[in-house]
Amino acid sequence: MSFSSDAAETLGLQALGWLVSNEELLPVFLGASGAGLDELKSRATDPVFLAGVLDFLMMDDAWVMAFCDSLGIPYDRLIKARAALPGGAQMNWT
Repeated sequence: MSFSSDAAETLGLQALGWLVSNEELLPVFLGASGAGLDELKSRATDPVFLAGVLDFLMMDDAWVMAFCDSLGIPYDRLIKARAALPGGAQMNWT
């Protein structure tokens, strides 16, 4: 499945909502991102911020699985969505 930027942003926003509802993981995200609760609201439509949300979730397989399971989506959907957001292009070092 190829992602449009709109579909990727929607998944990023769903991931942000999932993070906000997760009492254990939200403080970890806030600490890692340096964002405050007010900033979560103001940047919720920023594709760069949403890319950061997906990057954060993809740091731990358990987080990926918990989020994807909550939506009933395949685990690889996160990386596909991330590729459609700013900075998501795969680098080829050869």
